[in-house]
Amino acid sequence: MQMSTVHFRGVTFVALLLAVFLCDQARAEALAPFKDDLFSSPTIIESRDGGDFELVDYQEMRDINGRDQIPERRVKSRYVDLGIKRQQVNETLALTTGPLDVTRVGVAENAAFTVIFIHGRGGDRRLGANDYSFGGNFNRLKNLAVRNGGTYYAPTVASFDTAGVAAVSALIGDISARSPGKPVVLACASMGSFICWGVTRDAAVVEKLGGMAILGGATDPDFARSAAYKRKLPIAFTHGSRDSVYAATDQIALYDRLHKVGYPTRFTLFETGSHGTPVRMSDWRQILNWLLKTR
Repeated sequence: MQMSTVHFRGVTFVALLLAVFLCDQARAEALAPFKDDLFSSPTIIESRDGGDFELVDYQEMRDINGRDQIPERRVKSRYVDLGIKRQQVNETLALTTGPLDVTRVGVAENAAFTVIFIHGRGGDRRLGANDYSFGGNFNRLKNLAVRNGGTYYAPTVASFDTAGVAAVSALIGDISARSPGKPVVLACASMGSFICWGVTRDAAVVEKLGGMAILGGATDPDFARSAAYKRKLPIAFTHGSRDSVYAATDQIALYDRLHKVGYPTRFTLFETGSHGTPVRMSDWRQILNWLLKTR
């Protein structure tokens, strides 16, 4: 049977639409799943702004006591894959600002993307490299990065002032030079958020970033004056509703101001969650897929 020209063109058009759809889906899901059944099945209590703001169910008895072998110290074994430790090294980088201790997981050069996690007060590189604490969430982050051709860094930040900002900015520059043209995602928890907000002021550094994540962090009331704001650098916020260190209402107010003017931002609020909840419960695959797609 011969196919008419009109029929042939119709089939071709449908095939092209399908190809575009599949390509869009591939971009939207840049990172392949890893233990999604354990980390990516939250109950959404409330959603608004087209899904950009979500209130997620969090229960301490389930999400800490039910998940950990030793509550808050050692997660159950099914939540981790320790094979990733073969890709992990501790090293001291000689940066323009001086030596910086980091844990690196993945290749040192030509990474498809890089994630940098900045700890809060009293922490160091060990916090972001711990496979068992925080419900195994750092182990998942490491696996997500390396299994998808990326690299993960957990540096020790000595101070959360201009010197700390300069050190992290130098780290971003060093990574960008060794993986040219590839996105760097900067994720900052708690007081580490001061580093993220400080970095947003430097246009040259912002140009190297693919996005930022703020986990239970402080609010920057002057963010609209930053280079990152002008560039519309995507920002994902996660916060506990009962955070006693940095009020969730302040961060939500910043998100609302940004979202109202069309700024690319998302917010996940963990109902009843405390200050440390976002580090344990943030869905890294969801965050990274959105940031890398939106940049």
